[in-house]
Parts: sequence; structure tokens; C-alpha cells
Amino acid sequence: MFIVQNYSLAIVFCVVTMLCWGSWGNTQKLASRTWRYEFFYWDYVVGVLLFSILSAFTLGSIGTEGRSFIPDLMQADPLNIGSAFLGGIIFNASNILLSAAIAICGMSVAFPVGVGLALVLGVLINYFGAAKGEPLFIFVGIALITVAIILNGLAYKKALVGSKKVSGKGIFISVAAGVIMAFFYRFVAASMDLENFADPAAGKLTPYTAVFIFAVGVFVSNFLFNTIAMKKPVEGAPVSISGYFKGDMRTHLVGVLGGVIWCIGQSFSVIASEKAGAAISYGLGQGATLVSALWGILIWHEFKGAPKSSDYLNLGMFVLFVIGLGFLIYAGA
Repeated sequence: MFIVQNYSLAIVFCVVTMLCWGSWGNTQKLASRTWRYEFFYWDYVVGVLLFSILSAFTLGSIGTEGRSFIPDLMQADPLNIGSAFLGGIIFNASNILLSAAIAICGMSVAFPVGVGLALVLGVLINYFGAAKGEPLFIFVGIALITVAIILNGLAYKKALVGSKKVSGKGIFISVAAGVIMAFFYRFVAASMDLENFADPAAGKLTPYTAVFIFAVGVFVSNFLFNTIAMKKPVEGAPVSISGYFKGDMRTHLVGVLGGVIWCIGQSFSVIASEKAGAAISYGLGQGATLVSALWGILIWHEFKGAPKSSDYLNLGMFVLFVIGLGFLIYAGA
């Protein structure tokens, strides 16, 4: 299988993760013009599963290092399979909430608040679960990112002044999504041998197998979580599954593309975690908040009409986020 050989390449992979995790939300924005997010999400999880299978039988099965996908799956310990599967369930619960928050308050708010909070908590959880990197720089980095999240929340609050159609519900849902999301990566990381992907311990999963099992967890749990979301939506009237089959092929493909984009990021993050460490790999990937906020502000104009002070607060958010991410990168150098 393909593995990352050095820290520099691992950082490049983490940057790809950041771009993917920060950009998939655009597919939901595109689909939302004619499509409820609950319907979009069925296609999204299909995209996640499809790419995990594709990567498992290609990058996960070539070369001479490590175990290829099928032999690795056959020798896996049930506890490790369960850990990666649980990671998928936890992620899916949080990501459905995040999708709801995007539908309510947009990418430029849902991602910095929800995913930013997941970054801060998740880095701590993954560092204490598998310590790697200089702790001082890691903690300074997440402290700066925490301040950046607060600035974004203040910018959003100022943008809401005088608005009656948008409430703080989006913020609350974003926070709930972030708290839950902080835990998923630890369970995926725990299923692998983070010290040696080339010759992993017996019973442990390779990155490609872990991502596949994770994706299965996302797909299976969606029948519960998304059914609940359709019957008890956070915004709008309840919808029936029959409405999903009324979408055209282009709309369905947009959702699948969103899942593929996200899963590319997940795969690259997990592959990089051996050299970068789980905390840094996860933390840099969740720098996606910067990417998504840029999409929301510059492309989707989600802060159009907001007071000038919101622009200054968002600028401060970007500056502190970049500096915080720089500390995370230096922590593992």
C-alpha cells in the first residue's frame, strides 16, 4: 500500500485534507437551491463510502509495504473494527448537525464555530490519546484558534442585528456538532498502529481499511440519524423519503461529489497521521474552517450587508487561525 515517508509530505497531505474538508460544503450550497439538506445527505454518505472502497482497492492494495486491503480486513481484531465503525457513527451524528447548521446560518459561521470547536477539543483528545509533537506549541496553537472562533461568533452576532429571519439556533447547532465531532477521529486512530503503517501490529488496521470501516459506520448509521432528521427537521417541514427519488441525476451527483471530496480529505489525514501524529494531522485538517469561511464570505456573500465591525472581526479570525495553524505545524517539525 502507499504510505507517507516523511513529515514534510505528511503536512502536504494535511493541507489537502484542509482544502477538502473546507470545500465539500459548497456542494450542499449548490444542491440547496432546489434540494433539502436531508436529501443531499443521503447522496453525501454514498460518496463517502464509494471513495473509501476505491482507495482501499487502489492505493491501499498496491506496492510492497504494509498489508493490502483484503488480507488486512481478514486479520483485523473485532475490537479495532468496532472502534473505526464507532468513529463513523460519531462523525455522522455530528456532520448531520453541521449540515443543518450550514442550511440555517451558512458556511462562514457553521464551520468556524462547529468545526473550529471540534478542532480545539479534538486536538486535545487525540494528543492525550497518542501524544506526539511539542505540547507547548500545540496548546498555544489551539488557544489562538479558540480566540479566532470567538471573533467569528461576535462577527455573526453583529451581522444578526436588525435581522428577524435568522436566530441563534444555527450557533447552538454548530456548537453541538463541534462537541460531538471532536471525538470521532480518536476512535479511528485507535484502530490503527500509528507507530508503523509499513508493518502494523497483528489485529490493527491499515489506514485504508480503517477509512473503509469508518465509512461503513457513516453509511449504516445514516438510516437512523437522517431518518430522524427528516421526521424532526431543525428547519422547515418534515419530508418523506419519496421526495429523495424525485431529484434529477445532476442533483444526486452533486451530493455524491460532496461525500467524495470529504472522504479524500479523511483518507489523506489518516495516511498522514503516522508521521505527523494524530493530534497534528487532525488539527491541521480541521483548519478547513478557514477555507470554508473564505468560501462563505467571498463566494456566497453570507455577510453581505453586515456592519463594518463584522469585517474587522472576521479579518482577526483569519489572522489568528493562520498563526494557530502555524504553531501546530511547528509542533511536529
